[in-house]
Amino acid sequence: MPQFLSQESPGTRLRRAIRQAPVLLPGVFCPLVAKMAERLQFKAVYLSGGALSAAAGVPDIGLLTLSEFVAEAQRIVQSTTLPVISDADTGFGEALNVERTVKLFEAAGVAGIHLEDQQMPKRCGHLSGKSLVSTEEMVAKLRAATAAKANPDFFLIARTDARGVEGFDAAVNRALAYIEAGADAIFPEALETAEEFAEFAQRVPVPLLANMTEFGKSPQLDATSLGQMGYKLILFPLSAFRSAMKAAEDTLKSIAAHGHQRDAIPGMLTRAELYDYLEYTTYEQRDRAYFGTKN
Repeated sequence: MPQFLSQESPGTRLRRAIRQAPVLLPGVFCPLVAKMAERLQFKAVYLSGGALSAAAGVPDIGLLTLSEFVAEAQRIVQSTTLPVISDADTGFGEALNVERTVKLFEAAGVAGIHLEDQQMPKRCGHLSGKSLVSTEEMVAKLRAATAAKANPDFFLIARTDARGVEGFDAAVNRALAYIEAGADAIFPEALETAEEFAEFAQRVPVPLLANMTEFGKSPQLDATSLGQMGYKLILFPLSAFRSAMKAAEDTLKSIAAHGHQRDAIPGMLTRAELYDYLEYTTYEQRDRAYFGTKN
């Protein structure tokens, strides 16, 4: 079980990690994957709305509710000592709804969230056909989010999808307005070249998040290059999820074709490995101790 050794808030721990070095931020789509990330010494983890929606069998177009997001975020928080950043879509409503969104995520133990400036129904950030709320409406949401923080270190990231809708300069201008409204960091979605990533970092003077999602409009840049540009959070939102789903598909195909799973076994996590991640023996030990049994 995670042992929380520090009384610092999750947001405080996230901020310290960002100050020390660019943080690789893997998307974790369930608590077990969060445990894996911690074992592999990542410094923070991320809950993707795209992964959460896909796991529920629906597209990422704003169909899931605030309570569904918060419940999953809380399960992940309880499985790891790492700071958790969660996707919070468009804030689940207007400015007053955003107040409640921040309060519930913070109460769940999340280190921070990101809010995006799309209109509902939202779309994947790397698809065409998006529409944005006005800068003024997004600023109002960010003001509400800032006011709702119980701890000032709760980390508020503003995502702008303006690059694909209004152009690069508009994305920069929106980012600067969002900083004025209280955003701690900016997430410029779907930048299209390495040069755009570099220029955005030069023009926007706060911690930045680079989204290295696969199959999108952005080039696949490495963490060293992005860190040298000035990016502090390097996000891989669906990498583990896509790999896991492909492995699941391949295993099901093998069973359907051959009537057994033997060919897939070498690629599986073993029972011992799974129980190790779950700390299975510690549960048995505690259970015996509660009954006063030594062996």
